[in-house]
Amino acid sequence: MNHIRSSSLFAQAQRHIPGGVNSPARAFNAVGRDPLFIERADGSRLYDADGNSYLDYVGSWGPMILGHRHPAVLEALNEALRRGTSYGAPTSSEIDIADLICEIVPSIESVRLVNSGTEATMSAIRVARGYTGRDLVVKFIGNYHGHVDSLLVKAGSGLATLGISDSAGVPAAFAATTIALPFNSLAAVEECFEARGDKIACVILEPVVGNMGCVPPGEGYLEGLRKITQKHGAVLIFDEVMTGFRVALGGAQQRYGVTPDMTTLGKIIGGGLPVGAYGGRKDIMAKVSPVGPVYQAGTLSGNPLAVAAGLATLKLLKGEPQVYENIERKAKMLAQGVAAAAAAAGVTMTVNRVASMVTFFFNPGPVTDWDSASASRTDVFGTFFRAMLDRGIYLPCSQYEAIFVSASLSEEDIEATIRAAAESLKEVASKS
Repeated sequence: MNHIRSSSLFAQAQRHIPGGVNSPARAFNAVGRDPLFIERADGSRLYDADGNSYLDYVGSWGPMILGHRHPAVLEALNEALRRGTSYGAPTSSEIDIADLICEIVPSIESVRLVNSGTEATMSAIRVARGYTGRDLVVKFIGNYHGHVDSLLVKAGSGLATLGISDSAGVPAAFAATTIALPFNSLAAVEECFEARGDKIACVILEPVVGNMGCVPPGEGYLEGLRKITQKHGAVLIFDEVMTGFRVALGGAQQRYGVTPDMTTLGKIIGGGLPVGAYGGRKDIMAKVSPVGPVYQAGTLSGNPLAVAAGLATLKLLKGEPQVYENIERKAKMLAQGVAAAAAAAGVTMTVNRVASMVTFFFNPGPVTDWDSASASRTDVFGTFFRAMLDRGIYLPCSQYEAIFVSASLSEEDIEATIRAAAESLKEVASKS
């Protein structure tokens, strides 16, 4: 494929944009090539600046569960646009989407709209601290909760090592309020709470991890976290920015039958526009300003365009539950087809899947936590990514990001992707 114009645009972008991209996730550094510049999208496809077409398995990193330019979403946006773009004042649509979120998501009795997933997790943690009067936060290695200062941490070898920042510019004192533990280890959580339970405000996690690749919770893990946090009076926060309305209509908490105290949302609830939300039990959310002492505000929170797109998306998902059966069936077809192709090519691969989230780990597996995920051959993934891109398949540009299957991908698209994977994996085998 010809990528001359994308390369030219990337050179121009680097003049005034750090690294030429407005989010590190868009850089192709990990796969050894320049990023593509996208000009438009429609249904299951992306079209780059050079006119190349790709089947899209990124979906704007998760929001496009219905595919690009869904007619219902476009109609809602056009109608909202005719009325204006931003008011800085309440609208009835904000009530509608809040009511719908509270109806669908088991844990949410009260909800506040914000502008991003990062803003949602930052605010939820502040509320949990205000509610409990405690300072410490427990997170899990390999779980990403946005670029909140105190959450950009990694753990040492100890079970409850206080965090060291993964980013310059974060004061050590901020990082020291976070305890990072291994994902899927209840023993680590129990030990941590026995030592510091009266100081821990909350536990936050991705109930299905998507930011070290797709990694599901082990049997009994979420139930165990629920019991431990209840015993010690800590707030359990499910970060469902990625999994909310994705792994089930009511998110991972519906799929696994475990109800947290608070939930953060994003991505799908904006229908492709910037949005986030946090919510939970009414007694906890009563701490939020203007009714409570925990301050949080946002000029564009509840933006009418984002709310319109989100409402249209959620109404369709709620009204057509077969959407979930459809995309899960196709995701299963993709996962099994690529796994079979890897075996036929003699390429070591572990495939993790939850609903319509999939990751191909170049790793003998099983992949259950950060240590096992990070054992993957990222060089082999880079070869596979480039080979798939050459065959018109647009995958996440990192071993540690999940693939998202959308409703717009047809069975023929999935079959074409499996054929492309079979050819690409033969290329991988020849170069390994």
